[in-house]
Amino acid sequence: TPQKMPVQDVPGAFPTVDVPDHAHYTIGVVILIVGITGTLGNFLVIYAFCRSRSLQTPANIFIINLAVSDFLMSITQSPVFFTNSLHKRWIFGEKG
Repeated sequence: TPQKMPVQDVPGAFPTVDVPDHAHYTIGVVILIVGITGTLGNFLVIYAFCRSRSLQTPANIFIINLAVSDFLMSITQSPVFFTNSLHKRWIFGEKG
């Protein structure tokens, strides 16, 4: 019977590429800028919607739904990706 090997033990299963340090830092800065812009921009959209009665229409509920989703993505994912870029590796280990 054939033996089962974990995918980590298969040679060439996860090819890697050497990336220069400046590329990691550049991507980290871009992710930081996108995260800050996304957080502030979507917060302002949500704030304007909550403060203005004229904006609270059924059609604008879809816009607010997108703004809330994007705001949560910016808050939760940008810091993780920025930190990973600075450390030049996945910071949560194999289990994460």
